Amino acid sequence: QVPLVESGGGSVQAGGSLRLSCVWSQFSYERPCIAWFREAPGKERDMVAAIETRDDTTFYVDSVKGRFTVSQDAVKNTIYLQMNSLKPDDTAMYYCARKSSFFHCGVSSNYGSWGQGTQVTVSS
Repeated sequence: QVPLVESGGGSVQAGGSLRLSCVWSQFSYERPCIAWFREAPGKERDMVAAIETRDDTTFYVDSVKGRFTVSQDAVKNTIYLQMNSLKPDDTAMYYCARKSSFFHCGVSSNYGSWGQGTQVTVSS
């Protein structure tokens, strides 16, 4: 499948905000799950948020609940990750990925078509 394309990363101070974007390609009438993952140096790649594009159901890990919001522009096939109250621990390379909505969107397995990632750096 066509890789997703992320953008919007940057460097901010703690407490600041960033909005990431992820553009995905639609084939036929599919409405996939799209998720955001992040990978910090020396750590595993972990899912932080996901959205079911069919009905806007969202999923978050506990560490970002109340601070991050995942949303979509269905016309533009673009997924956004609004990140507020950023912390130094949020520093990582952020990736988006997709999988069929046949699977549970909130489970991190079976995601693919990874983008190139966008770097987020939060300084204290």
